[in-house]
Amino acid sequence: MSEPDWGLDGKTAIVTGAGSGIGEVTATLLDRAGATVIAADLDADAARRTAAGGRRMDAFAVDVCDEQSVIALIDHARTVGARIDVLVNVAGVGSTTTAVDTPLEVWEHVFAVNARGTFLCCKHALGPMIDQGEGAIVNMASVAGLVGLRNRAAYCASKGAVIAFTRAIAVDHVGDGIRVNCICPGTVATPWVERLVADAGESLDELRARQPMGRLGTPEEVAQAVRYLVSDAGRFFTGSSLVIDGGLTAG
Repeated sequence: MSEPDWGLDGKTAIVTGAGSGIGEVTATLLDRAGATVIAADLDADAARRTAAGGRRMDAFAVDVCDEQSVIALIDHARTVGARIDVLVNVAGVGSTTTAVDTPLEVWEHVFAVNARGTFLCCKHALGPMIDQGEGAIVNMASVAGLVGLRNRAAYCASKGAVIAFTRAIAVDHVGDGIRVNCICPGTVATPWVERLVADAGESLDELRARQPMGRLGTPEEVAQAVRYLVSDAGRFFTGSSLVIDGGLTAG
């Protein structure tokens, strides 16, 4: 079956956290939809592996916490595709402690990647998007930014910041032709989640049991939602927080 026309042919997309999980699948889907994709990740080898599987993909090593590294990413994307049409901020880290048990350096690292990293990538991609009069941004938040989850104090707070930031820049730049949305996944079956669960002494079976659907989400399900939001099909979406959680927050 041929790919639908998503309106992404000839467009340039940046995906951070593209070395694995949701970011890797998102980069692959946008590539298949016709975009030129910059697969960006802190792990240069992982970024190259993702890019190697694409048709129009280029790899770039980026530290989203570092402003100069982010500026280099934006500059590189503009040399590859001239424009920046799509930005998807997937890069993130987690933590598995209460506020009392969270060391300051862990709190600051979680915010540096999840909140500051999202801010820096948006800040420096917005300029080119404003100049060209259009663009689409999707930030990866979490249901942890909407409800309290046990032993996730720093993670919940950082993802709440991503949601609020998304709404703010959506309002600021709607007049510039730029749409900004975020996705709030529930628990998704990725290597990152498996490591986080192991660190917390939890089990995947416990996480499945708390899901009304009785299963975890897949990276493909989240990536498909990203593709929709950045495509022509999602052009009436801005400032939205799309929840994909198997019913976790419905009760």
